[in-house]
Amino acid sequence: MEVEAYRGPDDLASHARFGPSKRNAVMFGSPGVAYVYLVYGMYHCLNVVVEAEGRAAAVLIRAVEPLRGIDEMRSARSAVAESRAAGRGKAAAEAAARRVATMPASRLAAGPGLVCAAFSIDTGMTGRDLCDPDADLRLELGDVAAELPVATGPRIGIDYAAEPWLSLPWRFFVPGNQSLSTGSSR
Repeated sequence: MEVEAYRGPDDLASHARFGPSKRNAVMFGSPGVAYVYLVYGMYHCLNVVVEAEGRAAAVLIRAVEPLRGIDEMRSARSAVAESRAAGRGKAAAEAAARRVATMPASRLAAGPGLVCAAFSIDTGMTGRDLCDPDADLRLELGDVAAELPVATGPRIGIDYAAEPWLSLPWRFFVPGNQSLSTGSSR
């Protein structure tokens, strides 16, 4: 329901802005593979490499609308929430689990870190071929008969980037969808 585009070394919001590194090398590789990174030391974010080999570009998956596997997504989100809250004690962990158990399904993957939590995606999945029809983590065609409206806006959370990169309308989303990330206009 929501993605953001990041294009190569000239894009000051892209991880590729400093050239290839151990962390971002997959962005310079083949299209259709996963680039998963950790932000703030705790949230995994899934990107899909989208340019030809040698030309770094990726699309960040910001939000997914749960249609199937909701119980599994809720269970995965609960496990992550409990684990993060465990350091604050048993009551905090239980409260976190209750919060996930009662949230609307539409909010289970409503943000890039939540997408990864709901689908149990971590940095170990970097480099996976998302076009492999037999892979556990893969891209699939949706219902091509269901055309959705698409709106654009500036990317979220890139205040460190200078103009014009800060204001480019490289966030694409389905307006009004209940699964959009918190920072998005619905």
